[in-house]
Amino acid sequence: MSTFSGLNTAYTGLSAARQGMNVAAQNIANVNTDGYTRQRLETSAIGPIARTGLFSQGASPGQGVAVDAIARLGNLYLDTRVRSTAASAGYTAIRAETVSALEDTLNEPGPQGLSAQLQKFWGAWQDLANQAGEAAPTNALLQESQALASQLARGYAGTENLWSRTRSEASGMVDELNTAAHQVADLNGRIRTTLAAGGSVNELLDQRTTLTTSIASWAGGTVRENSDGTVDVLIGGNAIVSADTFRPVQLTGANRMSDVTTSRVQLEWAHRPGAPVALDGGEIAGAVSVLAAANPTGTGGAIAEAAASYDTFAVKLAQDVNAIHQTGFSVNGSTGLDYFAFSPGMPAAAGLTIIPTTADGIATGAPGAGPYDGTIADAISQISNAQNSPDDAWNTFVITLGANARAELQQGLLAESASISAKETQLSGSAVSLDEENINLLSYQHAYQAAARVMTAVDEMLNTLINRTGIVGR
Repeated sequence: MSTFSGLNTAYTGLSAARQGMNVAAQNIANVNTDGYTRQRLETSAIGPIARTGLFSQGASPGQGVAVDAIARLGNLYLDTRVRSTAASAGYTAIRAETVSALEDTLNEPGPQGLSAQLQKFWGAWQDLANQAGEAAPTNALLQESQALASQLARGYAGTENLWSRTRSEASGMVDELNTAAHQVADLNGRIRTTLAAGGSVNELLDQRTTLTTSIASWAGGTVRENSDGTVDVLIGGNAIVSADTFRPVQLTGANRMSDVTTSRVQLEWAHRPGAPVALDGGEIAGAVSVLAAANPTGTGGAIAEAAASYDTFAVKLAQDVNAIHQTGFSVNGSTGLDYFAFSPGMPAAAGLTIIPTTADGIATGAPGAGPYDGTIADAISQISNAQNSPDDAWNTFVITLGANARAELQQGLLAESASISAKETQLSGSAVSLDEENINLLSYQHAYQAAARVMTAVDEMLNTLINRTGIVGR
């Protein structure tokens, strides 16, 4: 074996140690980089050169170490689990957030809630029953009635605003989804080219994994690996990304809650208008579900169902009050009068109006009982105590919404917990440990120093052999 081969063996050790320190330095530098997956140097021993025949010298040491690759310590199974749990967490988070926002607008229970205002309204009728025709209780009733109608209209407007906000946020999510899908397609092309050229794609894979996780959180996307290093990203079984090609999606349908019954909001393929994307999770799916129209079974979109409940309450209130009010007489002898009416072309809750403006339009007395009788006013004040009263309808709505909010929040917490657990499990294998990297750095440093000493020793041997052989005794 040639003495010069020792130099090459030591040089391979130097190269491997230097590469190891570079990899450790890369890991340390990216310890706080979101989505970074730690890397490791993979090496293998170079065996001895086999010689036979005249020049065979028996057993020989190996020829050093070969750097095989810089491995990315990711786990496809854990990555898949993170995407799956992210899709569930995204879906439940949007639904929980929406229902909680609806519940907050009610201000129930509390002095600012509709229940409290409703009690003031019934109380005003009771006061008027005791002082029929008097200006003070009449004005108080009209004020409380207007306050009730205004609060009801504000509540309904709150559902419209929430629907519009959610619709706008969903459109933004779709834009982000398309941007991320386009970037994944671009990364696919770069990864395929780099791999074909024999380069390292670890950082590109990190970027792609982060993007595919984001896609899953928005639309429940799944990932399918290809042999050339690219991936296909599927939504509802159809590819939004196929190798270096991506197919954009768009959010279509109503832009106002009032139009959702005839034009439902849905995610569609841009190249196939009218063909909905079969979403199976993600924030966009959650948004689409709460933006759906109300239905007779009460299982429609949460926002539209809340708006429908406001309308149901407004109609119930008007019908019950008007039914009794029409049978009475006002102080000027008028009868058959309605107390509430609805503005044409407007939802019931938003268009509830009070017809009378003075005592002449308010029926307080029973037939033949005199102009200052308060029998009818008293009967109206007792509506809240009857079965199936407007109060019951409102309480049922509040209780149902509260129960739904708790259920959605519980599901959201469970899904978020599963997502966090999956992410932590993934990070336990892929995250950078500074302690571990410092140990690796020291190991490679000592290996580099040792290899350098081997080179120095071989160099001294060669110097003696070349420059000092044959000079002994001169």
